Amino acid sequence: MADAPVPGADGDGLELPCGETVDPHEIDLGMREYSCPCGDTHAVVTDVHPPSRFFPESLVAVLEETIDTDDEFESFGTPHLLGIVLEEFPEKVAVHDASDDGAVGYTLLWMTDFDARRLHEVVVELVVELMEHAVSHAEDDAAITEFESQMLEFDVSEFVDQYRRQREFESEHDQAL
Repeated sequence: MADAPVPGADGDGLELPCGETVDPHEIDLGMREYSCPCGDTHAVVTDVHPPSRFFPESLVAVLEETIDTDDEFESFGTPHLLGIVLEEFPEKVAVHDASDDGAVGYTLLWMTDFDARRLHEVVVELVVELMEHAVSHAEDDAAITEFESQMLEFDVSEFVDQYRRQREFESEHDQAL
């Protein structure tokens, strides 16, 4: 039986979900989006981008403390967030393993069919679903009710708009809050 191909492992470039190919060396650490020859803009995420790209540091700290990982990473972080996106939308995410390429400055690269803003929404939506699932297993009915009530008022799109304004994502030099 033939081995399944590893996404982005062809060595010549990374095939994007749109069918175009990009040289991973064209991606620098400050990039958040790639203007593709196909006419679309694709989100760019590397493993060196902190999870605070998507969430405030206070929530990142809670996720790191709460979620146990069983892999080579020290704690829950960007690779896990993009892993959740990849699991949910495998046809919309291209992955490049650059662990043997010291010229790029990152180990993992994800490029999505989504633009950076839409990817941000997707990450928030999936983490909220993860949190809802975790809370549903709590033995505290009051905590479950409180969380469900808060989630009814939570607007993902508004959160992303406000967070991106605060983080000033128009610049590659955005800072954690």
